[in-house]
Amino acid sequence: MLITTIDAGLLKKCFIAGAKNLDANKDYINELNVFPVPDGDTGTNMTMTVMTAARALDELEDPDMKQLVKAMSSGSLRGARGNSGVIMSQLIRGFCKAVGDNEVIDAELADAAFTRAVETAYKAVMKPKEGTILTVARGMSDKVTEIFTDSEDLRSLLHDTVDCGREVLDKTPELLPVLKEAGVVDSGGQGLIVFMEGALAVLEGREVDLSLDSDRASAASSGDDLEARAGAAAARGHISTDDIKFGYCTEFIVNLPEPLSDEKLADFKGFLESIGDSIVCVADDEMVKVHVHTNHPGRAFEKGLEMGSLSRMKVDNMREEHEEKLIKNASKIAAMNKLKEAAEEEKKNEPKKPVGFVTVASGSGLAHIFEELGAGYVIRGGQTMNPSTDDMLKAIDAVNAEEVFILPNNKNIILAAEQAAKINEDVHVHVVPTKTIPQGITALINYREDASAEENMQAMTESLASVKSGEVTYAVRNTQVDGREIREGDIMGIGDRGILAVGEVLNDTTMDMLAEMTDENTSIITVYAGEGIDDEAAGMLCDRIRETYPDVDVEYERGEQPVYYYIISAE
Repeated sequence: MLITTIDAGLLKKCFIAGAKNLDANKDYINELNVFPVPDGDTGTNMTMTVMTAARALDELEDPDMKQLVKAMSSGSLRGARGNSGVIMSQLIRGFCKAVGDNEVIDAELADAAFTRAVETAYKAVMKPKEGTILTVARGMSDKVTEIFTDSEDLRSLLHDTVDCGREVLDKTPELLPVLKEAGVVDSGGQGLIVFMEGALAVLEGREVDLSLDSDRASAASSGDDLEARAGAAAARGHISTDDIKFGYCTEFIVNLPEPLSDEKLADFKGFLESIGDSIVCVADDEMVKVHVHTNHPGRAFEKGLEMGSLSRMKVDNMREEHEEKLIKNASKIAAMNKLKEAAEEEKKNEPKKPVGFVTVASGSGLAHIFEELGAGYVIRGGQTMNPSTDDMLKAIDAVNAEEVFILPNNKNIILAAEQAAKINEDVHVHVVPTKTIPQGITALINYREDASAEENMQAMTESLASVKSGEVTYAVRNTQVDGREIREGDIMGIGDRGILAVGEVLNDTTMDMLAEMTDENTSIITVYAGEGIDDEAAGMLCDRIRETYPDVDVEYERGEQPVYYYIISAE
């Protein structure tokens, strides 16, 4: 049977299927990261971007095309994370602009929509590179233009288009030498193909699960996602009430002021196990969702309060005993939350400051450093979790200032920051293109209160050239990058322009990296220790640096960043 047009209902199914297929394959896409670092996140970023939009579509009952494309565009725009996610959101935005309020999509409109999608995405990237998701998208768009006049069947049209996209993807290593050296295709391009394959499955009549309440829908980091995951897991772990050891089914959310370390989360789970069973405890950077059967709900609440504020508290007396007391206790905690909400609302009504700063950092020590330098809002994230455009918009609102400077501190976050700056209409937003934590610190130090926003933007941007950055982590797979053979488990020192050192011993590799970062003009070296490095080990490294560079000042800070043993700056 020919499919000559796609209406809103069918487009909704195609999009959700594409999002779910991307979610199911995100780990594989993450592994295509050129650098074999433990934070490869292209698949995660793209999934979180499209799943935000998919959930917006899922909430629409029987939408018309205008409503549908608005939700697709807005959802992906606000959910966009990382360069790949932002580019994906721009492809979706351009597609939706072309579709507009047309009731159906035919082959001619499909061609216009694919063309507009590619044009919009290329415009969003300041210096587009070939051999990336952009190249794959353009290849598919060109294919649609080539064949749409000869094919009324949209199923056949999309099938041939996706086949062409796969061929273009296979050629990306020839366009980007770094891909060829690492032996991988472009991860963003692969993500786009996976998304399109999911959409094609719907058109081809294959059986596709379009529900968004499964555990596979856990890519996004919102509280609703955590709650859905925890609820599903709790249902699987349900125990019979015929023989109840722990009488109170207790559920609540801990709203975190900062992300929990794996160690602290494990300690919390251990505590829950000591007071109950049927435990579900899932966390992201902003909250922990808890479900536990216990005889002491108050102890669970009190332990949660040690980590943050509580919300969505619920206690069910499975033995129907002491219900009044539990409700009273829960009400007290709910009242505390109301007071907090009132305080936050009062803060919104305060007059705006002249200038505010938003910065991104992963690690309590780094966040504290930025706050001491004047940052009004530190978004917890970075290499291990790229903040979304919506995260940026919320941060801009939270600093409550007339002029806001955003310091992304990661090249993969700059596009999301720039996108937020374009969306926000109430505040003058300036994105300083900081690509590393040391660059962000340098930029903040170079801000001058007596200069205009434009002068500061120029001075802060120019100051980035004065600092060199290095990050030390470990390899998660065997590969070859920058002419270096890398084995899984090797220590890597990564600089501003690539891998500077590879070895088996942490401090030796760090010193090799520093040798590539320093020159006769270096006057200060700052070492930021990660969460897995104790002060004694870091002190030994600093002593070694001082011995090797006696004329250079060496400073030491606790960064507490995950994944990276050390972040080091040389100025």
